[in-house]
Amino acid sequence: MTPPERYHFGASVRSLLVPRHDPCGVFTGDELWLTARTPEGPATLHLARDGQDLVATGYGPGEQWILDRADAIAGLRDDVTAFPALAAAHPLIKRLARTFEGIRLPATGLVFRSVLRAVLEQKVTGKEAHRAYRLICQNLSEPAPGPRELMLPPDPAVIAATPYWVFHPYGMEQRRTQALQRAAVVAARLELCADSADATRRLMALPGIGVWTAAEVVRVAYGDADAVSVGDFHIPNTVAWALAGEARGTDERMLELLEPFRGHRARVCELLAHGGIGAPKFGPRMPIRSFARF
Repeated sequence: MTPPERYHFGASVRSLLVPRHDPCGVFTGDELWLTARTPEGPATLHLARDGQDLVATGYGPGEQWILDRADAIAGLRDDVTAFPALAAAHPLIKRLARTFEGIRLPATGLVFRSVLRAVLEQKVTGKEAHRAYRLICQNLSEPAPGPRELMLPPDPAVIAATPYWVFHPYGMEQRRTQALQRAAVVAARLELCADSADATRRLMALPGIGVWTAAEVVRVAYGDADAVSVGDFHIPNTVAWALAGEARGTDERMLELLEPFRGHRARVCELLAHGGIGAPKFGPRMPIRSFARF
């Protein structure tokens, strides 16, 4: 595969993995290993730089399926042709779009893989969510095919059949566990959604999954560049500060400021994150809790 000029491999694909350590994948700078449960069976994808090109290698029963989607997983199907004209509406976004023009949004085509991580990240710190993710993948799954020692994402059927008390030591309270298990029960249908809008509608019909979780899922599974995470703790403040110089913002104000970028509103939020832009912080940080001790 031949990426576009100035394509940034790491910044495009690193978000597919949980920070620091992901049992289901690893990024080393020049290569990405990613495991998945595809419609055709377990698979591992290896993406590696070879000069200006990307070389994809697949392993396991789902090898052909994941190879067919390798370009999308690398972000090479992400269409940014209309974005520069929209970015010109604000000098900061115009500058960030130029600075980070090599970043593309990946699209895995795998809904439940993203549901797992998004539900775990509901209303808790990243450290809590990532710990739960690692423990679930290590204890409720099995090794992935291929030469690397990686785990597959857990089987939705296993998630659905596992009693709540198993999740509790991982730091999962009952509300998030039940939301995850409801999605696991209908995981096969979720994977058949025609597009981002269809998946959003089906996800939000499940108790415990709202607009924030749905946006987090479809942005990765479908590469939806317009899926704004409404209800996020930080993003409304970041957008208000970056686009209007306001230290605090509501979801309504965030959407108002992002409206000129419709179609690429999530891309704008991603650019602000890549640019290290954040609103001023006031007060103490959110405490790290452990539901495992409750």
